[in-house]
Amino acid sequence: MLNLNNISKSFGARRLFSGVGFHIGARDRTALIGPNGAGKTTLFEIIAGGVEPDGGVITRPKGITIGYLRQDVDSRSDRPLLGQVIAGAGRMATLEHRIKVLQDEITTEAWPDDRAAILRELGELQTKFEAGGGYDLEHEARAILAGLGFKENDFSKPLSALSGGWMMRAELGRILLQNPDLLLLDEPTNHLDLETQIWFEDYLGKYQGAVLLTSHDRAFLNRVVHRVVVLENGKVSVYPGNHDDYVLARRLELEALEAAAGRQAVKIEKEARFIERFRAKNTKARQVQSRIKALARMERVEVPRLARRIKFNFPESPRSGDEVISLQSIRKAYSEKVVYVDLNLTLRRGDRAALIGPNGAGKSTLLKIMAGVLPFDRGERRLGYNVTAAYYAQHQLELLGRSNTVLEELRWAAAGETEQRLRAILGGFLFSGDDIQKQVSVLSGGEKARLAIAKMLAQPVNLLLLDEPTNHLDILSREILSDALDDYGGTLCFITHDRTLIRQVANKIIEVKDGNAVVFSGGYDDYLYHQESAAASPVEEKRDSRRAVPEISLTDQRARRAAVGGLRNEFNRKVSPIRKRLVDIEAEIARSESEAAVIEFGFASPESYEDSRSVVSRIDRHRALKSELARLTGEWETLSLEEERLRSELEATLAQTAAAPPSGS
Repeated sequence: MLNLNNISKSFGARRLFSGVGFHIGARDRTALIGPNGAGKTTLFEIIAGGVEPDGGVITRPKGITIGYLRQDVDSRSDRPLLGQVIAGAGRMATLEHRIKVLQDEITTEAWPDDRAAILRELGELQTKFEAGGGYDLEHEARAILAGLGFKENDFSKPLSALSGGWMMRAELGRILLQNPDLLLLDEPTNHLDLETQIWFEDYLGKYQGAVLLTSHDRAFLNRVVHRVVVLENGKVSVYPGNHDDYVLARRLELEALEAAAGRQAVKIEKEARFIERFRAKNTKARQVQSRIKALARMERVEVPRLARRIKFNFPESPRSGDEVISLQSIRKAYSEKVVYVDLNLTLRRGDRAALIGPNGAGKSTLLKIMAGVLPFDRGERRLGYNVTAAYYAQHQLELLGRSNTVLEELRWAAAGETEQRLRAILGGFLFSGDDIQKQVSVLSGGEKARLAIAKMLAQPVNLLLLDEPTNHLDILSREILSDALDDYGGTLCFITHDRTLIRQVANKIIEVKDGNAVVFSGGYDDYLYHQESAAASPVEEKRDSRRAVPEISLTDQRARRAAVGGLRNEFNRKVSPIRKRLVDIEAEIARSESEAAVIEFGFASPESYEDSRSVVSRIDRHRALKSELARLTGEWETLSLEEERLRSELEATLAQTAAAPPSGS
């Protein structure tokens, strides 16, 4: 459907990319990924026709329609939301407008002389409008807007009254209603809450056209795309499958490159020794010159800098009491809008709670109250014994000292740390070499976010409160943050739309909705299972409605809920260290398998047997790795069976609790 061939683009002396080429089929689901600044948005603009490439050709079928969602939308239109979305439907909207004009004309008191011609045109237009699905246009627009989180009373609001995030949703709705041949989506999930993201993923799964998108949301990419195009160092590489498939393929590719680079380095060193040894001998002059020329012509194997998994060493913070923070009977309102009436919430030491819920539900308000930066109307906020807190929100980026260097800014936050320690922290957050001497004023949004997070994590605190820490971060930076938070030993409460981060870090989910904060013990998948079970339970109740069910008193209901909650909490307490160890084992297995594969790759090269000591060393290491893999695999199987046993016990006990007769029967 659309083909890019040898596309190049530069800005001044900087070559952004060159030789870019790939094909987009009529039903393709393709992700364009790469580090911030690689040129993804520029390439999107070229495909959309807004920017001309310096070289290369894009071929498109005649009449192809492209719906392009940019990252920044600024519409000051006073047109109502529903009207704006329908107006974007192209030809159907034009037909609808013309039909309305003609209908108004023939209903005026002054009957026009050319009424026969008007009626004929009106009939033709209505036939085209009906054939094109025009009469379903408003219904479809309402369905899309509802899926994107808008309420019925929002449809008549002027577009200019919407906030930036909701304006972005309106623009997305307008583009989806167009039903173009190619959806071009630049970070489409940036302003979507989790519930809306799931709807959007399902919508794209049924979409009839092609989709090319860029996103830093790994879970979204895994559910939506079937191919990954990587734009990095000015070139593109294409990988089949979703994001996880790409990560695996890339890892194997880099391991092979490392092995090839290692063999080449040995060869170069060998040739250099020969040249150095015989350079002064006339009898070897021809051979020396030949080898010098061969080395000059040799194409060096370059290994890209790997995304290093860091183990962030947090500064030691004082141990807090068991109850870290407590909110009692909190009331909070903004003028007429009441957010919370009687909110109660407690976090305990070791909790890693994710706040989830629809946009506008009050998640950020709750986090600000917990951080002590937002006053409330009534109630009590109480910090536990020895609690020291740090709060991260997007405005933290504006508080960075613009004239400071990156190193100076971190030194200000981590007073007393050595220069070596500061550089190690910055290196862990992708600031290395000359980067640490950059002024804050020239940093990108993603770099500022990484620096602000590094500053916060470098302080000795035992309560972290994070509001959308992944905003502005690319995939690599998100992985680094996930690893750092996974290693954090204190109490954590955070808001994010990144489901991968929630899955990796959270051991408790707090659902904020309709003025309530409902706590679910366990990780994100446990929460989803609970939601699915709750959604299915009314169906089961209806199916079994003919059974004689004993009446359960309110006291018994509360007792059962408390018992079930206690059982689940006890299960999570037992299974949490098992799950964490399973994750660690899987990582260790992956590392050992990778190292063993590299050694086995080297065994296939005759040159690797020239150094007998090296051969013996590699054989011993290979045996040790195989032994370690056997041990790790055995431990993994044992722990997996133990987790399954505990889950089976929990399900059996829950079934007994549900079947037990009420206390009064």
